[in-house]
Amino acid sequence: MRLAMVVNNIDTERPDYTTTYLAMEATNRGHEVWYIDLSDFIYDPDEKVHAHACRVPMRKFRSYRVYLDTLRSESAIRERITVEDLDILLLRNDPAEDVIDRPWARLASINFGRLAVRHGLIVLNDPVGLTQAINKMYLQYFPKKIRPRTLISRNKDEIKAFIEAQGGYAVLKPIAGSGGHNVFLVQPADKANINQMIEAIRREGYVIAQEYLPEAIHGDTRLFMMNGKPLRCNGKYAAIQRVRKPGDADMRSNITAGATAEAAHINETMLDLANKVSPKLIHDGIFLAGLDIVGDKIMEINMFSPGGIDNASELEGCNFNREIILALEHKVNYRRQHGDKIDNRELACI
Repeated sequence: MRLAMVVNNIDTERPDYTTTYLAMEATNRGHEVWYIDLSDFIYDPDEKVHAHACRVPMRKFRSYRVYLDTLRSESAIRERITVEDLDILLLRNDPAEDVIDRPWARLASINFGRLAVRHGLIVLNDPVGLTQAINKMYLQYFPKKIRPRTLISRNKDEIKAFIEAQGGYAVLKPIAGSGGHNVFLVQPADKANINQMIEAIRREGYVIAQEYLPEAIHGDTRLFMMNGKPLRCNGKYAAIQRVRKPGDADMRSNITAGATAEAAHINETMLDLANKVSPKLIHDGIFLAGLDIVGDKIMEINMFSPGGIDNASELEGCNFNREIILALEHKVNYRRQHGDKIDNRELACI
């Protein structure tokens, strides 16, 4: 199997990223794994998508750090590849990282991915589905019962009125943010600082004001979905309890923002939430996603580069990365058997 990982910037990838875990797992299973930077796509006059890409030499790796160091070293293999000659293109970039400094890059993987699909390449998650999910407004397309009460606006008076109607409590965050950036918990005592919070987020676009769920004080649960169903291995769910740092007023439960990962207990309420979002995830061709759950609500659905699978693997003693690569192998075999009789969006969740 030949696959490629699309990332924001190869130089900023880290050993503890889920992308690194997936790439090394695939390489150790004998697959050819290329990395493509968002700036390295090319659409040629031959009407095919190409890219300047790099990969590690074919051998077994035991260290994720060594894997990345090798990828960046002189021993790495660098070529101008024809993307459509791959079997799978995994879109692992995070558009939110490029909102401010590289707005041109936000849709690069989606746009080139859509062209590659036309030539029979499997692109995951499906780029048309990701177009709908480019920001946090995607959650509003799911049943009202499973998500917190929400206002999306840039008007300060509207936002402050919403907060007042919630008893002075709310969660504010940017519509296109990630990693806990500019996420604030507003409490009645913060009334004097609300304008500054709103302004900090407004500089990046629209503001999402969400109902505050008291259970969030304990963090949230990230449950991973694969092929439209909770990802499992040996009867265990791929999930982590993200416990935020005590005393943080910005309400971040992201691992990158200092939260810690603990073993999660997946209950019937969470499984019911997963069941309710499953039909749309399948319809939109979302192969891999992370549901961020607080109580009986889904706070966010991460579909671009959901991280934490490595933490879940360690905590549960299961190799969930291997399960994901096995699923990719199945899709490649299915495509080889059936050709273009099945479209990319449907194949994404088989």
